[in-house]
Amino acid sequence: MTDLSKVSEREKLKPRREPHWQRLRPGCFVGYRASPIGGAGTWVARAYDEEQCRYRFQALKSFGEEPASARFVLAKLAAESFAEQIRSGSTRDEQTKTVEDACRRFAASRSEVADRFRRYVYSDPIAKVPLAKLRRSHVLAWRHRLESKPALVSRRKVGDRVTRPRSPATINRDMAALRAALGAVLPLGSPNTEAAWQEPLKPLKNAVKKRTLYLSRTERRALLRNAGKEAVLFVRALCQLPLRPGAVAGLIVDNFDKRTRELTIMRDKAGSGRRILVPQKTATLFTQAAKGKARSDLLFCRANGRAWNKDSWKQPIAEAARKAKLPTGVTAYTLRHSTITDLVSAGLPLLTIAQISGTSAHMIEKHYGHLVPHSAVDAALGSLAL
Repeated sequence: MTDLSKVSEREKLKPRREPHWQRLRPGCFVGYRASPIGGAGTWVARAYDEEQCRYRFQALKSFGEEPASARFVLAKLAAESFAEQIRSGSTRDEQTKTVEDACRRFAASRSEVADRFRRYVYSDPIAKVPLAKLRRSHVLAWRHRLESKPALVSRRKVGDRVTRPRSPATINRDMAALRAALGAVLPLGSPNTEAAWQEPLKPLKNAVKKRTLYLSRTERRALLRNAGKEAVLFVRALCQLPLRPGAVAGLIVDNFDKRTRELTIMRDKAGSGRRILVPQKTATLFTQAAKGKARSDLLFCRANGRAWNKDSWKQPIAEAARKAKLPTGVTAYTLRHSTITDLVSAGLPLLTIAQISGTSAHMIEKHYGHLVPHSAVDAALGSLAL
């Protein structure tokens, strides 16, 4: 285990999204993220909230103005103070005063959520609204501004930026992040009153479009043959497991036990700590990806050592699909949809598929139930064939 109190040990750590944690006492941890550009890293506190039965996180200062040898002590004191506030239930009163405070606290260990807040909350007037004075009108005005903001199609650094109207599904995801952050510190307001801050954040109905683009196993093999060297292992993992791309991108070497073929998924929309057993071919792939890496290293990373994300995996997959002459619109999520489709068609129980893929049996049944093999129905319909 890394000793974060030693400067020499911290300097050896590689940049990654998941902090390097050190246990201070039961239920109290201090974490450190190395800076990808050098210099002082950042510190994070993690404390167990017995009342809510979950861990709470708090971003701490970098303490970069202090000598390197003193930073751990300061971070340790701050983490212990945070844990005590969690225990006493005083965190909101002392540290969380505005909407921005609530969002930063919620996003301390959630990088994807942090990106959304950075784009749509911190620079918005709602960020400075005190939580005690937050009203329905504040949130409704924020929602209107969000809906009118175009979504980026391309983040190219040169040339014109390509945008499109924000889709209902994207609006729902952005609102869900704010709703979760505020819900962690605020009680729900009385319905149909100005205190009902939660009402403007209700999701739009029927916002999610059904994913219909499916790649056969032959087409997926063609995609892999045309994938670049940097992306091929990552794309192969997406083809072999029905996981969200972000969950695969967040895996570290220590999440995979090659002796038991057990994979622990720590970063996912479905929550952390989910465990699945992978087949031997997938275990071989993971063993290959882990070769020569430390236990805290990313299992699948880019050539520069950084984690894959939706902006970096988009182009390699699109380019491989173009070379393989696959249908337009192939994305990382197409691979998840395709593997789930194959599992349902093969007759695997829907609950099992839901557990593996990190969703609910209801969602699997809703989107894939029509694919479930039914021998009696198949025979009856087959008898009608002319």
